[in-house]
Amino acid sequence: MPSETIGVIAERYATALFELAESQNSLDAVAGDLKCLKAMIRNSADLSRLLDSPVLTRAEQGKAVAALSAAAQFNVLTANFLGLVAKNRRLFTLPGMIESYLGLLAAKRGELAATVASAVELSKSQIDALEAALKAAFGGNVAVDVAVDPSLLGGLVVKVGSRMVDSSLKTKLQHLKLAMKGVG
Repeated sequence: MPSETIGVIAERYATALFELAESQNSLDAVAGDLKCLKAMIRNSADLSRLLDSPVLTRAEQGKAVAALSAAAQFNVLTANFLGLVAKNRRLFTLPGMIESYLGLLAAKRGELAATVASAVELSKSQIDALEAALKAAFGGNVAVDVAVDPSLLGGLVVKVGSRMVDSSLKTKLQHLKLAMKGVG
């Protein structure tokens, strides 16, 4: 399926979930569940395979998603939504749905969405300082999503909208490597 089609599917499902959560005053609860699920997908190769597997039947995917929802103690709305997504064989678009939902929530709150990748886990005080710096730089509230990417070796990669600041050691070493090639 072309990536454009996947994006459209993800946006439609996310919009439907957002509107339903808004009508039930569950925006924050669903957002918390989706952030938790996003971290689970990022950290579990097995869960990623479950989402992408065309071999598993609807029933098998539905049972797996129901067990995951129960174990993670997701909100009823989130659990039902995941069950519907599994039933409709759309689990492969779930990461896009999560991003779209969180984007809609940030837009509703007037926040900018920022993605931060670091080589190591950031402490609460470091995240707070980063949020304050981004708020000062962009002049508004910033919703920060932090991920760990050990391949960066050190430093941060910050993306806010179409802007990206890459201060990672990996990138600095790549620039040095290119500069050294130019010297010889």
